[in-house]
Amino acid sequence: MLEKMIDQATGNKKADVVLKNGKFVNVFTGKIDKGDIAFCGGKIVGFGEYEGEKEYDISGKIAVPGLIDAHVHIESSQLTPEEYAKVIVPRGTTTVIADPHEITNVCGIEGAKYIAKASENVPLEVKVMLPSCVPATAFETSGATLTGADIEKYIGADFIHGLGEFMNYPGVIGKDAEVIKKLEAARNAGKVVDGHAPDTSGKGLNGYICAGIMTDHECIRPFEAEEKVSKGMYVHLREGSATRNVADNVGAVNAANLRRFIFCTDDRHAADLKAKGHLDNALRVAVQSGMDPVWAVIAATLNSAECYRLYGKGAIAPGFDADVAVYDDLKDFNCAFVFKAGKLVAKDGKALFDAEKYLPDTVKSTVHIKPVKADDFKISLKGDKARVIRLLPHNVATECVIREVKSKDGDVVLNGTDFLKLAVVERHHKTGNIGLALLEGYGLKNGALALTVAHDSHNIIVLGDNNEDMAAAVAEIEKIGGGMVVVSGGKASSLALDVAGLMSSLDAETYSQKSEELLEKAYALGVSRDVEAFMSLSFLALPVIPDIKLTDRGLFDVTTFSFTDINA
Repeated sequence: MLEKMIDQATGNKKADVVLKNGKFVNVFTGKIDKGDIAFCGGKIVGFGEYEGEKEYDISGKIAVPGLIDAHVHIESSQLTPEEYAKVIVPRGTTTVIADPHEITNVCGIEGAKYIAKASENVPLEVKVMLPSCVPATAFETSGATLTGADIEKYIGADFIHGLGEFMNYPGVIGKDAEVIKKLEAARNAGKVVDGHAPDTSGKGLNGYICAGIMTDHECIRPFEAEEKVSKGMYVHLREGSATRNVADNVGAVNAANLRRFIFCTDDRHAADLKAKGHLDNALRVAVQSGMDPVWAVIAATLNSAECYRLYGKGAIAPGFDADVAVYDDLKDFNCAFVFKAGKLVAKDGKALFDAEKYLPDTVKSTVHIKPVKADDFKISLKGDKARVIRLLPHNVATECVIREVKSKDGDVVLNGTDFLKLAVVERHHKTGNIGLALLEGYGLKNGALALTVAHDSHNIIVLGDNNEDMAAAVAEIEKIGGGMVVVSGGKASSLALDVAGLMSSLDAETYSQKSEELLEKAYALGVSRDVEAFMSLSFLALPVIPDIKLTDRGLFDVTTFSFTDINA
């Protein structure tokens, strides 16, 4: 093979494939060059003037290295890995750094194995990170636990690329024995460690970085990104569904620090992927927000490849993998062709591949709850003031506010207010745990929503303005084996997520249509269109994002990292 590559690179023989008459982004020089691009098998062998056994005319278009999503939870698309690939590869993404944190919290290591195995037969390279925080904290009930010993056991496995986002910042700084064991296991194996460090700065950040943590995707303001980059971290420019930070944080990028920025989607729902795109959307947003388009391409390709030690990826140059996306321009990023390992796998936004789904029993039948009745959702206050979770626009962060709340017959009164009840029902071990809180800013009236996607332990999260509909929503969740539910007047509409209560085995087109229909039913009940009805709800149980969240064990103050009383 080496002799063949040399012959084709030098022009002594025709290349297997040549992209003719186009331009391409040279990520090493920061320039746009003209020239043919030659492939031999799965490798690029050169650019310049070439003839090929098979040729594609890309006149008037521009080629870039295949895009690399530097941090994603595939489960958040609510599609299986096979269907996920069919949606994002035609957008130009050829590699993802996947943290199966969500499914591993439900199914344990078998969840991570599922993501790896289900990705084997699609032309999307899925680099699986071993989830580091299962559960994310000790303040919630998850379906599984990965101990330091488990991390030591699996970090060197062939299907594991690195250690996933380390959300337990207090555990790192406090030198928790289990945390140190996990970090040292990754260090000893020579693996990349991803970070998760919102609002972390100063000497605390220094300690976090010294633990071997290389990245952060939680910067919501430019000055946070600037500090982290100044200390050698890679900072993700994130454009997800509920969290969109690209427009703000491109302001932190300059010629001197460009090489420390990478792009990711983190959590992006199937409907958004279909309607707006994947990393192509993030690049559009970046360019529209003032980022140089060539810089954006460098961040989405070479930078990510170098950060995650993906040797041979991220560039159009001799000897690099023939993962190439061809766009009409670097403004709208409409994708004309996608090549993976030298083969055409998508054209004009359509996937040219299919794959039989892998659905093992280990990721099915995952909802196990004690019976729930309407009275379980009563909130009895001691006085007339309560701590309330307030939503912040376009963000997974929340604010704790003190509000006057009326009560009657041992329950809060919601009529005439913007308050809703929020509950987290444990669904893994039939503990009967139900956490209760009040929420404002969602807008729902005369009904309830529920779903089994509730980061990170993925218990049932239910929201409503009356106890009866909330109980009916939980009953429907149990009936369908996990998924999304809208209830009004006791009548339920639902969409099953039959893979771990997180993903649907439906094809992407059918799933997107059904999920959009369910979303519209939620909005018809008054849910504010400023929030993504279900995905925004799913983050309200995440006790590592400030300021206040709810777990199955109660109301949780993230700023003090302790439980707090709803009574104020």
